[in-house]
Amino acid sequence: MSTNTGIAEVGSLIGEPARANMMVALMAGRPLTATELARAAGVSRQTASGHLAKLTQAGLLAVERQGRRRYYRLASPRVGQMLEAAMVVACETPPRYRPPSRLDEALRTARTCYDHLAGRLGVGLADALTTRRHIVMSDDGGQVTASGSHFLNGFGIDLAAAERRRRIFCRPCLDWSERRPHLAGSLGAALAARCFELDWIAREQESRAVAITNAGRAGFADKFGIDLA
Repeated sequence: MSTNTGIAEVGSLIGEPARANMMVALMAGRPLTATELARAAGVSRQTASGHLAKLTQAGLLAVERQGRRRYYRLASPRVGQMLEAAMVVACETPPRYRPPSRLDEALRTARTCYDHLAGRLGVGLADALTTRRHIVMSDDGGQVTASGSHFLNGFGIDLAAAERRRRIFCRPCLDWSERRPHLAGSLGAALAARCFELDWIAREQESRAVAITNAGRAGFADKFGIDLA
């Protein structure tokens, strides 16, 4: 298959509104059933199954069976990266006016982008780490400095384990709402996981938005200098 043909096929798959809604729902990082994805897309269970079969066959989704249930997830972090990049482009097109909702604001404040953090919180964390020279970022990757190793290990992140994962360790991911990069890769995933462990953030039901707890507001201000008031 030529590159142009591949782009066209992927574009046609994610360009269908129901399929796009399903894939965006999976960017929360949680595997979902066909019933849950049908609800997210606003279609019937039968219609959702047809869409999911196409996305799975194309390698954009992976499916796991647990007992009688089948759970779908994005096939790889690269798929999530592609979707986030598409959102950046979509935000640059002439908008159709609609009143902003509470969910819109929540997503812009803090959300998951596959398995790492995005929005004002995600970009704020990346800014704090780069400004303090804990990480050095380039267009296609990043490196943790000696001071960064000390800081992140002290924060409770196992850097050695993150480096052993079979994926890019540290890279920028352009944020669709902030138009600046947040932190992705196995380091970004480990940082998000640690924030969940500390109960600084909590998942919003059936959404990619994450709520910042009172402990989180204090913690992000103290450890990273981020004001989320």
